[in-house]
Amino acid sequence: MKQTDLTKTLTGYCEPLSLRAGEEIHLMASSENPLQAHLDLVRIICGDPTSSGPGFKEETINSELPKQVSLVKQLLHPGSFAKVDLSGLTANDELAIGFNMRPSRPIGTQTIFSLKGENNHLDVVLEAGLLQIRMPTCGLDIHSQALTPHRWYRIDIQINLTSGRIQSRVSAHKSRSPARDLLEPIDGSTCSHTHPLHRMGSLNSCLFAASPNGEHFDGRIARPHLTVDGVDITWDLAQEIDGRRIIDVSGNNRHGHLHQLPARGVTGPDWDDTCQSWQLNPNHYDAIHFHADDLFDAAWNTTASLRLTEDLPSGIYAFRLRSQQGEDRIPFFVRPAAGYATAKTALLMSSCTYMAYANHRMLFEGADFVGTRSRLSPEHDYVRQHPEVGASLYEKHGDGSGVMYSSRNRPILQLRPGADRWNFTPDTDLNAFLDHLDIGHDVIADEDLHFEGLEALAPYRVIVTGTHPEYWSTAMLNALEDWQRQGGRLLYLGGNGFYWRVAFSDAWPGAIELRRAEDGVRNWQTEPGESYHSFNGEYGGLWRRQGRAPNELVGIGFAAQGFKQATHYQRNDASWNSRAAWIFEGVEDTLIGTSGLGGGAAGQEIDRYDTTLGSPEHALVLASATEFGDDMIRTKEEFEAAVNAPSPDPLVRADMVFYETQGGGAVFSVGSISWFGALAVNSYNNDVARITSNVLHRFIEKTPFQLNSDTQSKG
Repeated sequence: MKQTDLTKTLTGYCEPLSLRAGEEIHLMASSENPLQAHLDLVRIICGDPTSSGPGFKEETINSELPKQVSLVKQLLHPGSFAKVDLSGLTANDELAIGFNMRPSRPIGTQTIFSLKGENNHLDVVLEAGLLQIRMPTCGLDIHSQALTPHRWYRIDIQINLTSGRIQSRVSAHKSRSPARDLLEPIDGSTCSHTHPLHRMGSLNSCLFAASPNGEHFDGRIARPHLTVDGVDITWDLAQEIDGRRIIDVSGNNRHGHLHQLPARGVTGPDWDDTCQSWQLNPNHYDAIHFHADDLFDAAWNTTASLRLTEDLPSGIYAFRLRSQQGEDRIPFFVRPAAGYATAKTALLMSSCTYMAYANHRMLFEGADFVGTRSRLSPEHDYVRQHPEVGASLYEKHGDGSGVMYSSRNRPILQLRPGADRWNFTPDTDLNAFLDHLDIGHDVIADEDLHFEGLEALAPYRVIVTGTHPEYWSTAMLNALEDWQRQGGRLLYLGGNGFYWRVAFSDAWPGAIELRRAEDGVRNWQTEPGESYHSFNGEYGGLWRRQGRAPNELVGIGFAAQGFKQATHYQRNDASWNSRAAWIFEGVEDTLIGTSGLGGGAAGQEIDRYDTTLGSPEHALVLASATEFGDDMIRTKEEFEAAVNAPSPDPLVRADMVFYETQGGGAVFSVGSISWFGALAVNSYNNDVARITSNVLHRFIEKTPFQLNSDTQSKG
């Protein structure tokens, strides 16, 4: 892999991200400058170009793709809004507009409401926090009062197009602060103006939270109402909160459609803390939070399409674009064709986690647990220079609210070989290790697991997780649990897995939703009353808070994080003389994983065995890593008070565990993201690779694992 310039100019995305051989995939690509690019289909064996891995490796695959494609710059248009078709209506006499609003970033020019007619158009605008009414064709520009951020207001505007009389009323909703209400009385104020006006004529459409020229609104809108020459239209935003329409309840069927995925399931002007779920009282959640930087769908033109051959082997593939101005690889995952034989083992790619981290900005904006870097990869630098590609679930919107939705329908710059030492690239190191063992393995994505459930896992005896399978939906977790109960064998070769709950939506395909409720390591938290997903009504946050700690599924759970230095494991007695001693066949040393990325096999984010959180009592703790630096700190949900942890902290520990499950199955978990970085040391001739190989070969065998008295005594 060669990057000809540190300035990235080519990028793209594909649809879908995971598919079966025999199905069709589409590439959407863009170049900063018009050019001809070479296009290939490649299979990625290892996407890690660093010296700590086995080395970058890809294979060119013969395909029916065009050898060259013409690329131009395809623009991104962030900013969520609602649009209503008003064709058939005429505005020649009277207009009335009313809505509740809560501005969240009253700077610059933001359009709250825009009505377009054949002769004129009307905009209700926030200009540096000041409410304005504009009709540009006739020179109308009325300034009203300044609005305070994060407070609900009711806006009512009446316009007589014949007499030119404009009347507006702004009233603040009662807040929880008597002092605040003293400064900004809730009885409001009414302003009247007279100005020569033009009839609007036939109407085209109206927009909420945007103007036709892209002046987007940051804030919430509730209870919008429009009267046009005696025709009343009222939208009830408490309806279809899980969908992408706004519903007209007047009987005129002027339903609107939402674009770029604004936030729903958020509190409206009447929310009073008596209800915490929008499903219990939707009328308290009759609001939509729009953001100027929301991006659900790039909606780029298709550059190339390809129907995969049915005999294409399962694996990690990519569209490879190359030109004199640089290159790009847009990965996707291929499963065996329906009806074709599968391998006994599958690598489960963490597509939900890739989406959660999509275009994250932590390396140049910083975070509580990640420091900034002065040198960025071309992909991270592209995100820095092009914020319009949309943020990850680790950022806040421009108005300070947390990013609750992420989508794969846009370029995801870190979903590239070598772009990030986090998530996707390390997972390709696991793919390379499985390829090295030559045991035969398929690749599936956890989005497949969400939509197909147990059926996606059923063909496989062994599942190998990625290095950081952090984000899981209910359907995904249920499927993995059901598969284990039927005898599946699971290798959890990472850390901080099965941590956050996410939701999918049929209305917004390609997106996931996250509510960072209650606790956990996070860069933001949900606002009061907003811990339930809008997509499906489920309570969000940590799986641990749902009574489904990862310990129940994989024997260990998130314990601590620290990124300065990785370390080694110390073997415990069980690794020498228990029923799991076979795992260490050919390994003589007491210390395991003493070299690798960052210094050892244990590091970055680590998991600990803990029966109080559901770790099986018959599980064997085979080895533990404890000798971390002072930056490895116990995760915040482990504390019940603001206390100084002891040093060394006995709960800051990476545990390697093995245990049997129902149906003759078993689980092997390593408790460390850094495990992957030690696999390829000395060309796979090392203890970490040997242990992993021993487990894989035994797990592939048909012979069931037995639950007997020896097992129950942990010997």
